[in-house]
Amino acid sequence: MEHQKTAILIFANSSKEEMKHKAIAKDSVLFKKLNQKTLCTVKKAKLPYFVFTEEEQIGHNFGERFTNAIQDIYAMGFDNVITIGNDSPQLTANHLLESAQQLQNNNFVLGPSRDGGFYLMGLHKSHFDKSSFLKLPWQTRELSHCISQIIENKNTEVVLLQTLFDIDDTSDLKKIVNLYHKIGSNLLRIITIILSTQSKDWNPINKQYFTIITARLFNKGSPQLI
Repeated sequence: MEHQKTAILIFANSSKEEMKHKAIAKDSVLFKKLNQKTLCTVKKAKLPYFVFTEEEQIGHNFGERFTNAIQDIYAMGFDNVITIGNDSPQLTANHLLESAQQLQNNNFVLGPSRDGGFYLMGLHKSHFDKSSFLKLPWQTRELSHCISQIIENKNTEVVLLQTLFDIDDTSDLKKIVNLYHKIGSNLLRIITIILSTQSKDWNPINKQYFTIITARLFNKGSPQLI
């Protein structure tokens, strides 16, 4: 089924910019891989997409930059926008396609993350009110709840996708690494190296376990496509 009026907004900074705000690794390897994986996932959905890095974002704070980016997509003639970041390696093309389908029914879609925010938001232009969005508590644990309240006041059904992890700091990497069968071997390898070298409380038993896991993953012929 085609969703020609639906576009995906990838709102994610470049790896260089991410390094300034997330104290996870001293190099940009992780952030480059997250951006690559996100783009690969989006392409599988075969929907129009637009990438807004720090070069395209306009505003003095996160709320302004994000809200302006959504408005820009509507200004291009799209009726629906599915917004995602680059820090949820569990995200799949099915999440995007399910969101697009729900938007055809004029539902609001939210993919909640474990920290109280969201990894995906799908909204029709009738759901979007710039002044209300600018007032939201962006980058806080109350964000998902507050957005849901705004939409419910419009008598629109809020459809929740499964809750996923996102990556903000080293503690999140420890949670993500347990999902090695869902995030791809290349990304798992990068995360394991970071944890082994930078996390003081990374259990040696876990180090040995994941060394074995990654060794098996990377000795099966061609690398896994992620």
